[in-house]
Amino acid sequence: MRDRDIERVAAILARSNKRWKVPIVTVFSKEDNRPFKVLVSCILSLRTKDAVTEEASKRLFKLADSPEKLMTLSQREIEEVIYPAGFYKVKAENLKNIASTLFKNYACRVPDSLDELLKLKGVGRKTANLVLTLGYDKPGICVDTHVHRICNRLGYVSAKTPEDTEFALREKLPKRLWKSINDLLVTHGQNVCRPISPICSKCQIAFYCEKVGVAKSR
Repeated sequence: MRDRDIERVAAILARSNKRWKVPIVTVFSKEDNRPFKVLVSCILSLRTKDAVTEEASKRLFKLADSPEKLMTLSQREIEEVIYPAGFYKVKAENLKNIASTLFKNYACRVPDSLDELLKLKGVGRKTANLVLTLGYDKPGICVDTHVHRICNRLGYVSAKTPEDTEFALREKLPKRLWKSINDLLVTHGQNVCRPISPICSKCQIAFYCEKVGVAKSR
């Protein structure tokens, strides 16, 4: 795909995605964009379906919507509240650790820099960038498996890992698209450009796609 086509692709997806549900973390951020709630819901969403993330987040926020309140819950209580989120025991341990770290080192304030966010247990680059963009309205490029897959499938980048894709996008993606690229591609990836047998016949951006690595499509 030609570099100059990316803005056209983004505009097309912004229109075509209106028929689909946006990622649940984005939904939560539109209702309440406090960085702590963005951080927690993003952690819960990892390897978990949006419907499960939504209910688990709502249950947890009823009990603890701040680091101070989360600290009062035991790890077992957190586990019970967020189940059946994927890896719920690991996530409960990480959330408990994060609450303690925020209290001890950051005056209960979620840090607003990538480097500091990455110091929190269980927080990777995807989560850190999402907190920056949704919680602080700062520039960031959140790359998950959908963004990684589609950017490479389009032929816009050629990278082996999501982290490599993020760094490639930082070099060439217009900065005005940094905050929106995740929602656009995640929504498209969940509904059309799926990992196996993407629905190319109904894809609004098929004209621009080089279909790199696509062996079978519908």
